[in-house]
Amino acid sequence: MEWVYLMLAIIFEILGTNYMKMSDGFTKLLPIIGTFLTYGLCFVFLSISLKKIPISVAYAIWAAAGIIIVSAMGILIYKESVSVLKIISLLFIVVGVIGVNLSGVSH
Repeated sequence: MEWVYLMLAIIFEILGTNYMKMSDGFTKLLPIIGTFLTYGLCFVFLSISLKKIPISVAYAIWAAAGIIIVSAMGILIYKESVSVLKIISLLFIVVGVIGVNLSGVSH
């Protein structure tokens, strides 16, 4: 169940970041409310997931998933620039998370 909580934390973090973008520098009330609500839920679910998942693993997955998904949304939805360097850098993040997860496996 802790992995479900981590997934919910990731979803709410992504929503919160998008609401923050839509708030236009915290000048639009509804996206501001959405930002605080979704980030609040994000941290609740992240903290619940940390009861069973090691913090290094949970935080690496939470942060990397947020970075990768928000970056993809930035490119696809917000028409941000994309370059080979950006894609390679995002792949390094994925490789790093895999490394963190593998380092926690006991043999």
